[in-house]
Parts: sequence; C-alpha cells; structure tokens
Amino acid sequence: MSVRSRHSADPPILIVEDKDSLRTMLRLALEAQGHIVVEARDQREAEAALLSSHPAVVLSDLRLPAGDGFGVLRAAKEFDPQLPVIVMTAFGSIQDAVAAMKEGALDFLAKPVDPDHLLLMVERALAQRRLATENLILKEELAQRRGAPQIVGDDPKLKQVSVALHRAAATDMTVLLEGESGTGKELFARALHALSPRADGPFVAINCAAIPENLLETELFGHEKGAFTGAAARKLGKFELAHRGTLFLDEIGDLPPTLQPKILRALEEKRFERVGGLTPLQVDVRVVAATNRNLKAAVAARQYREDLYFRLSVFPIVIPPLRDRPDDIPMLARYFIDRFCRDLKKKPLVLSPAAEEELRAYAWPGNVRELQNCIERAAILTEGETIHPRHLSLSFRGPTPSMPVDEEASPWSKIDLSGTLAEASRRTLGEMERRKIEQALKEAAGNRGRAAELLQVSYKAFTTKLKDYGIE
Repeated sequence: MSVRSRHSADPPILIVEDKDSLRTMLRLALEAQGHIVVEARDQREAEAALLSSHPAVVLSDLRLPAGDGFGVLRAAKEFDPQLPVIVMTAFGSIQDAVAAMKEGALDFLAKPVDPDHLLLMVERALAQRRLATENLILKEELAQRRGAPQIVGDDPKLKQVSVALHRAAATDMTVLLEGESGTGKELFARALHALSPRADGPFVAINCAAIPENLLETELFGHEKGAFTGAAARKLGKFELAHRGTLFLDEIGDLPPTLQPKILRALEEKRFERVGGLTPLQVDVRVVAATNRNLKAAVAARQYREDLYFRLSVFPIVIPPLRDRPDDIPMLARYFIDRFCRDLKKKPLVLSPAAEEELRAYAWPGNVRELQNCIERAAILTEGETIHPRHLSLSFRGPTPSMPVDEEASPWSKIDLSGTLAEASRRTLGEMERRKIEQALKEAAGNRGRAAELLQVSYKAFTTKLKDYGIE
C-alpha cells in the first residue's frame, strides 16, 4: 500500500490494547498510512480518550486488565452512536466477537492481527463514518441551501466586503457579520468557510431566532438520554456536529439572556456540557455569527452581555443593504430571472426599461431576499416574454424615498389593479398580509412567538409567512 497524505483536520484512530508490543505494531502500521493515532491501555483510559480526542474509529481488544472491550464498545456508542468500533479477539474466542457485533461493533479482527487486513478494515470504517456524518450534515443544510442567492454584484462596497472576507478566512478568529435582514449574511458565512483551511470540514448553521427558547439549548449543545421527558436517545448538538469545521450562529442578537453565558463559555474555552450531562466536551470549532440588530445599542440597554459582544465582534464585517448599491439591482434581477426561468421551465424573459426603472426606484427594505421573491413572483405572473412594472407588484407598496408623496391622492391609486381579477386579488391580499405581519412584529417588539399569538396563527405558519414575504 502506498502512503497517503491525510488532511491535518482528520480525527484520530483510538487503539485500546494493554500489550505494549501489539499496540506499538498497530500504531506504526496506521501511522505509515498517514493516520493520527491515540492510545489507551484499558477501559478507563479509553473513555477519557473518547472525550478528549473525538476519534473517527475505535480499535479495541476485548480482553483488558481494567474493564473490557464490551465496556469500551458501550462507552463509544454512548459517546456517539455512529462511531465505528472494531474489536480484536484471540482466534479461539470468536463467539465473543459475534456478541460484540450484536452490541453494535462494526467488525472484528482475529489475533494475530494481519496489518494489511487491519488497514483495509480501518479504511472501510472511515468511509462509513464519513458517509454517516455527511448525510447528517447534508440533511441539516439541504433546506437552507435551496433558493439561496449567489453573491452577485460589482459595487465597490461589496468588493470591500469580499476583501475583508478573504482576510478573515485565513485566520481562525470569530467573525461577526452585521447587516439588515435579507442581505445574504449566511451566504457570506458559507463563502468564508469555503475560503478557510476548514473548507473540508462541516458547515453547520442554526438560526437563533427561529427556534423556541426552550429548545434552543438542546439544538446548540445536544442532550443526554433521559435529560427530560421525551429524550429517548442522546442527541448531538450543533457545536458537536461542527467539530473541525465552521458553526454559523445566525441572528445571534436574538439569543436569550439565559443562554448568553453558555455561548460565551463555549466560544472562549471550546468546551460545554450536553443538557443533562456532567462531562465537559471539547470541540474544535470556528464560529461565524450574524445579526441584523445593533448589538452595541443592546449592550448599552443591558439587553446583551458586553463580554459576549466583544467576544463575537473580534472581526466585524458590515454587509451593505441593497439600496446602497443600486447599480447591482438590475444585475441581480437578471440573474434571478434566468434562474427562475430555468426552474419553471419557461422561455427566457426580459426586463422592460420601465420595470428596471421601478426596481431601481424601490427602497428594498427586505434587501436581496425581497428582490429574489419579487422576481420569482414576476416570473410566475408574466404571460409573454417581457416583465413589465405590473408584474413586479411594487406599486401598492407606496412611495420610496425617490418618489414624492401626494397627500391628496386616493389610496386606491397606489394599488396595482392590472391583469386578471385573480392576479389583482392575489397581489392585494399578499400586501395586506405582509403589512399585518409587520404590524404584529412591531407590536410584539420583534418577538416572533408573541406576534404569532397576536395573529392567532401557529409559530410554524408565521415563520413560513416571514420567509415568503422576505421579512425578518
């Protein structure tokens, strides 16, 4: 076998064997293939190594001087149900190996151990481990990745953000992305991860404002089996899933006060306990946070911990709102038109000069996300080959800073009544819903749960509406 070069972030292989000569032989065989190896001589040392090194594979003898391989197997599965465990046993004790496999061991090696057989088995275990982890991460990311706009634009302000992003990516420091809702903060976080030395590791995102307070701690830190009613199995939190990668904490400004000190400790020490657990867990995570709130003002109002703010804003990057880069608006609009025409299997559409002018004149309070939603609706509504102002549904939304207000005008003059009855009704109803939602959020001081109660709709239905209308 040829020696492979392995990524420095690859987790190690844990060898649990009390005989020094065999343990050394196994370690040298694995290291010759570029693997990192951690050693333990008994069950107690193995349990400590599980917590400190987060191994990718465990290779354990069934017979140990203190404890045994079954205890190591159970500890490994308790630590992570997906962790592959290979057991070693004497030739005459195959029945023990079969019993271990029934308890969850991936495979067994009969002694004396053949190094080539060992390496093949380890490679198979690593492949299984990578597949399980990637499937879990992909499930987390799939919904968030769909429909996310690419970073499009030539404005100098956007180029400044790109330069800052490249500088931050080369380091491992915490980055705070600041900007209004809809500016694409998660997209910039993904770009930072892709540019960093952690690009081969997982990117795990969590929206701190979209999860009820009583569930957020378990989402972040995980929980132990039996930690609370309904906790039938151990759950890994986002911090553990992001081990050796990047954790994106979106809307960090909405973090409840009770969780702020726990997040601060996790950032400073890279250490935490699962809910219901007593053992501190160590992780290697790069944190990128984002907020649409003025955290300095929140600190001044004693609504946010000052020490947490300073820990988050080691490298702040401010993303400009869409209205501050008007020349990028037509470029973004054409990008979204092309994309939605492909998705909808429609003939290519063009943007009329009048529609382009209306897009430029509008203030875009929902930024790129609102523009994306606007163009998607227009692509659906357009019957011919050209998108006109009536397809944009912007005229109902009232004047923008570049459009003077006529105090005497009837409110009906601001409503787009073009098209069919169904189209006009749909536009009007949609605008009414959007304004009512914004009013409820204002009355609830930004508390989404309270706003949903005021509107007498479920929290899930409310957050779906927020996404549909580009509101946060």
